[in-house]
Amino acid sequence: MTDCRFFLIPLVIGLAGCGDKPKEKFDDSAPPVVVSVVAASAETWPTIYEATGSVRARTSAVISSQLMGYVREVKVSPGDLVRAGQLLVTLDTRDLDANARRAEAAREEVRTSLPEANSSVGAAKANLDLAQTTFRRMQELFQKTSISNQEFDEASAKLKAAEAAYEMVRARRTQVDSKLAQSEQEVRAADITRSYGSVSAPFSGVVTARTVEPGSLAMPGTPLLTIEREGAFRLEAAIEESRLAAIKVGQPVTITLDGVDHAINARVSEIVPTVEAASRSYLVKIDLPELPAIRSGVFGRVAFRLGGRPVLVIPAGAASERGQLQSVMVAENGIAHTRLITEGQRSTDRTEVLSGLAAGEKVIFPVPQNLSDGARIEVRR
Repeated sequence: MTDCRFFLIPLVIGLAGCGDKPKEKFDDSAPPVVVSVVAASAETWPTIYEATGSVRARTSAVISSQLMGYVREVKVSPGDLVRAGQLLVTLDTRDLDANARRAEAAREEVRTSLPEANSSVGAAKANLDLAQTTFRRMQELFQKTSISNQEFDEASAKLKAAEAAYEMVRARRTQVDSKLAQSEQEVRAADITRSYGSVSAPFSGVVTARTVEPGSLAMPGTPLLTIEREGAFRLEAAIEESRLAAIKVGQPVTITLDGVDHAINARVSEIVPTVEAASRSYLVKIDLPELPAIRSGVFGRVAFRLGGRPVLVIPAGAASERGQLQSVMVAENGIAHTRLITEGQRSTDRTEVLSGLAAGEKVIFPVPQNLSDGARIEVRR
């Protein structure tokens, strides 16, 4: 029988050689690396709710015609600046011009009848005065029994006839005045209707849309142009229904717009009280300052501060990334150690740490290029 002890000895030696590798040792004689440290600190950061929206003009007008007619001329194009009262569109108003001339002719006809009416009133008044004088004289003679009853009755009848004639002439004169007033109104109405053939700008601004061309038939209420008041814009953002209770009119917000290289501080100016059924969101309007880069339709983001929350923060440059791993170097008993962390939100110069660090731990910042895990360090005070 063969002795197995001779075969076990090499096996034990082999297993001993497969044990853990010894940790890398650093040269204790090398001078320590001088570093600076910053303590991970607890702070209170605002809770930010961000919503998106678009820039809209505070004042926008859709210009339309008040009458039906063919477009004769369109004097502006999209992008043109216009001033209040500037002529924008003209319509063919030849039929309205004819109506206005007929109204003016009718007015002149009434005016020419005024002298005749005044003359008739004057003649009737003179006859009435004569009849009244004659009647008084005949009345005195009748009281003295100097004239007969028939003569007195004739004088009385003539007075009544003169009075009736005078009242009739005065009524006709009043009718002439009424006809003149009516003709004046018809002339004014014709002029107003004719003025609708010239469409002018209601305020100064910029033309953003043109939906009509010369020769088109304009209908009442049909859009011709769209004008926005220049320099008066606001951001309209959709807010989730669950967030509305925390947002108030006058609340300060921070806005970032495409094409504007800096954040804009503003305040909530209006909250539309109705909810949009499809998205279950409310519309919040925020007035914007006058900036040359702001245009209608620009995309924007608005940040609302909704209270605060405790966070652990370190300097923004203290953390490094390798792939999807984030780490920092911490100082522990004169040795530098690599610590894996999970980052959260970032501000301008601070980074939130979600895990991997505790408040008060010393984070090496800035990190020297030659610093490695396990190296001896000397903290600079």
